[in-house]
Amino acid sequence: MTNTLRHAQPPLDFLPPAFDAKVLWLTKTLLPTWMHWRSSVQQLNIQGAEILVDLFHQFHAGKARFLIAFRHPSPNDAYCLMNLLWNELPKTAHRLGQPFSQVPHVHFIYDRGIPLWAGKWVGWFYSHLGGTSIQRGKVDRQGLKSARHLFANGQFPMAAAPEGANNGHTGIISPFEPGIAQFGFWCVDDLRKADRPEQVFIVPLGIQYRYRDAPWPALATLMTALEQEVGITPETTTHPTFQDDPAAIAQALYPRLVRLGYQLLEIMESYYSDFFQIAFDPPDAQPDAQPTELGFRLNRLLNAALQAAESFFHIQPKGSVIDRCRKIEQAGWDWIYREDLRTNHQLSTVERGLADRIAEEAELRMWHMRLVENFVAVTGNYVSEKPTVERFAETLLLLRDTIVLIKGENPFPRPALGDQIACLSVGEALSVSDRWPAYKANRRQAISDLTADLQSSVQALIDSTPSSQPNTP
Repeated sequence: MTNTLRHAQPPLDFLPPAFDAKVLWLTKTLLPTWMHWRSSVQQLNIQGAEILVDLFHQFHAGKARFLIAFRHPSPNDAYCLMNLLWNELPKTAHRLGQPFSQVPHVHFIYDRGIPLWAGKWVGWFYSHLGGTSIQRGKVDRQGLKSARHLFANGQFPMAAAPEGANNGHTGIISPFEPGIAQFGFWCVDDLRKADRPEQVFIVPLGIQYRYRDAPWPALATLMTALEQEVGITPETTTHPTFQDDPAAIAQALYPRLVRLGYQLLEIMESYYSDFFQIAFDPPDAQPDAQPTELGFRLNRLLNAALQAAESFFHIQPKGSVIDRCRKIEQAGWDWIYREDLRTNHQLSTVERGLADRIAEEAELRMWHMRLVENFVAVTGNYVSEKPTVERFAETLLLLRDTIVLIKGENPFPRPALGDQIACLSVGEALSVSDRWPAYKANRRQAISDLTADLQSSVQALIDSTPSSQPNTP
């Protein structure tokens, strides 16, 4: 994600699914070791697994097709989903006296851009696990066709994240994209045309994370390091011991978190004002101001960063922040991954040099969009409205990611603050088949209604999941 592409390249081709049972077996075998090495998640708490057990049995009996629509707050979500499918569901099925004849697995939809920053091997790996790629910023006909085919005809059910990308927030859900609902109705259509009896469902899956032990010492250490990065003299005040008084240390750290946010805001406002001629009104509040003022300034800064990229790519600023990020990303890819650079097309040395120059400039301008992606769900009052250690840590890590990106480094892997427990909640399946008459009458409204109902279902799962007790700052 942070590696500068200094050379123009052939276009991004679709990565088709190529499921290999040996890759599945090897991945399942290595998953515990991999999670211990790369993930802070040490335990899964699962509610509603019986719903998925029943649906998998219906799927194997030819009675149902379904898609698991999972929350996407963290890169750890993939590990948790794999653990749920391959380890926890078989245990639940055995306990219920309904054992599986094969290991539960899913086809899944993933962003075509992931192998660009994670490595080409990830594309191969996802493909051989049964994944299908899609480009988010354009009408990817091959990607859409593949996902549609897998939903109706794949050897496994489907899984996808309706948010489109992880937002770094356990407690905030980004707006769901309508594609999941559309896939559901397409599946119903395909089954009806083939005169097949299966019912189609979308299953909401909530994912949240909490720490086994509040990692206040690690947070204080990270806070001090980030303060130094932005030019703040670290606090020298002696704080209460972490073990004896976690509420007191939360009170001590919260003002520093706010001050860090304001300092970074002021630095970035100066940057866009000095070098991109974007005007900012002078701040009218001090670092101890209300969170609404912080949120206002943050949104204003995100708009400025997007404008810096949009003006370069000649894009009109339309839609939500997420929509604008998608358009910028696709515009950059169009300038880097070019159709006229396929192997059968030869460029002169000068033409090739110019292609490399524009690719380099496109990647540099996309950097502004990458900064914004870190803050698509940030509100300015996320911590103050419910001051748990999880929300504090998530906000501090997002600030850390931003500082790392500004330095031109890769934010992954993130520092491990402490062992975590993943809370997975399976909700009641939403029948897409029952909504077919509504879809036939008004497609746009039916898709909108299903998307809204799905988001409400996932939100309810999140709200019902026990969380850490607040430590009011």
